[in-house]
Amino acid sequence: MTAAIDPGCIRLRLGCDNGRISEVRVASERPAVAERLRGRVADDAVRLVPLLFALCGKAQGRAAALALAAARGTECAAHLDPAVQREALREHLWRWLLDLPVLLGEIALRDEFLAATGWIAGGQRDELGALLASSRLKALCRRIAEIDDVTDSQPRLLPPLDAQASLAMWPRLDAEFCRTPHWQGAAAETGAFARQQGRVGMTSPAFASRWQARFDELRDWATSIEKVGAGGTVVSTCLEAGSGRALVETARGLLMHEIVLDGERIADYFIVAPTEWNFHPQGPLAGWLIGRDASDRDAVQSFTARAVAALDPCVSWELEWL
Repeated sequence: MTAAIDPGCIRLRLGCDNGRISEVRVASERPAVAERLRGRVADDAVRLVPLLFALCGKAQGRAAALALAAARGTECAAHLDPAVQREALREHLWRWLLDLPVLLGEIALRDEFLAATGWIAGGQRDELGALLASSRLKALCRRIAEIDDVTDSQPRLLPPLDAQASLAMWPRLDAEFCRTPHWQGAAAETGAFARQQGRVGMTSPAFASRWQARFDELRDWATSIEKVGAGGTVVSTCLEAGSGRALVETARGLLMHEIVLDGERIADYFIVAPTEWNFHPQGPLAGWLIGRDASDRDAVQSFTARAVAALDPCVSWELEWL
């Protein structure tokens, strides 16, 4: 089961009319992993969960364990989980030190990445702070602010949620919600940018703002600013006897697991991943692309790569023309 799972991809289909992008279709073609857990012995299923995800395995495993415990009646108050927090910070470092330089046509900062991940593992905040304040990182900040970007007029951001508040919005999860989650009936974005509502300029360039939000979460850790609600926050609640839900703030945003038990077996299992929030068919990506000049398809590909990277999917992406 663990060896043959295709992680899927984000598929973008673009149509053009009169030389401009006139249609954007966004589809997450990721496998419904939760379906493979139904019918299994609950403890075995939970142990299997982190093995099924190439990214954020700690967060996925913690969400599964907390949801199962809640289904058995043991809830968990919101707090920062050190292992999940370290994983989220490592993901931010990966994006900033390995992916972003390449996106900007530069060389990945591999040595800096290896050093920085070691500092986070060892709790060496000052060392990470020095790297973030270095001339190399300042240059990357300037570069990301200078690229071709768009302005968010009214980004629709998922608000901070605890487990009990989530029950008021979504009393029970289902497969359709897992594929296309919604808040108050519409798509909403999650992640570091959403977590920092009111701190990052909401009308700033869209791509730069999202990169800056990840950078700020790294800088917060380096300066010992840690609060519940940031990346690494976990919480769980019992829906009713035999049903539990866990919420985990990952690097990419809100992850939800919900387990329904039948005795000691999984009767139902639902997972709502951040990628399904951020790459919702009516999410921000379509708005960023509609109306752009489509005459130079290489330029469209490059712009789309920057737009996708700003939203940070947990899988690869592909672009097709209609």
